[in-house]
Amino acid sequence: MLICAYAIQAAECLIYVRGEYTHCIELLKKAAADAEVKGFTDGVKVTVVGGAGSYVCGEETTLLTSLEGQRGEPRLKPPFPTVAGYLGKPTVVNNVETFATVPVIVDKGADWFGSIGAPEYPGTKLFSVAGDVKTKGVFEMPTDATLRDLIEGLCGGVTEGHKIKAIQMGGGSCGFITEKDLDTPLDFESMRAIGAALGSGAVLVLDETHNMAEFVKGTAHFFAHESCGKCAPCREGTSRLEEIMADILAGGDLDKDKAMIEKLNALMSDSCFCPLGQGACNPIVSAMKLFPEDFKAANAAGKKEA
Repeated sequence: MLICAYAIQAAECLIYVRGEYTHCIELLKKAAADAEVKGFTDGVKVTVVGGAGSYVCGEETTLLTSLEGQRGEPRLKPPFPTVAGYLGKPTVVNNVETFATVPVIVDKGADWFGSIGAPEYPGTKLFSVAGDVKTKGVFEMPTDATLRDLIEGLCGGVTEGHKIKAIQMGGGSCGFITEKDLDTPLDFESMRAIGAALGSGAVLVLDETHNMAEFVKGTAHFFAHESCGKCAPCREGTSRLEEIMADILAGGDLDKDKAMIEKLNALMSDSCFCPLGQGACNPIVSAMKLFPEDFKAANAAGKKEA
């Protein structure tokens, strides 16, 4: 961040951390204070800010609004943050992963960094792997590595006696892929070609014990809870999505509910203000397409209980 501040002649750096990560916030505050005492900041003010715990604050303009002490809601773009960002001033907003690559590139050179990974997307990517794998954690991979290298190589594959059913790449608002996609390279274009996304680098591996209809019901609840409420299509759409998934699992009219989800997806992807609402239906639509038998089974179980 300090190298970036030097490059753009910025006088202030702000590190924004989700509010629940209190231990991390305290560590960062100490690090910023130590850097200042040792003279590393060279007059640049570095401030660590704990957010209000909102998922949507991961979007850059919402993050800036939260930094200014307001309710975390996205802003209209343009103007983009580089023109009018924090307090209306030009602001560079980057993820910690991006800033972390800067010192090593300065030290070893752009040619060295460019020699790592896929030529069209050089370097490395961090992946946070969770779910039904033997070894969970954060792993750094060159961009020409494959998903198989990550899941089977570094994570040891799925837990003993089980097999991969679904993989969710990029975070909660992304769709699913299956075991047949394991040999896909871990770069943006390759993932896009199979209908997946790198997103935040989150990788969730699910084995065959999961019913995908039950799983995405939890996803629908999450997005309904995390919607900031700024725009009606998201505020009402995410709540309706949660209701429809509850109806499916309670034994409601499956065909009617699935058709309504498709309609909601078309509406929300076109009219929601920010990516939270635009992508809220993605995992459910993807699960309906790849695992229709799970929806039938969950629906039938709901009918039986009723």
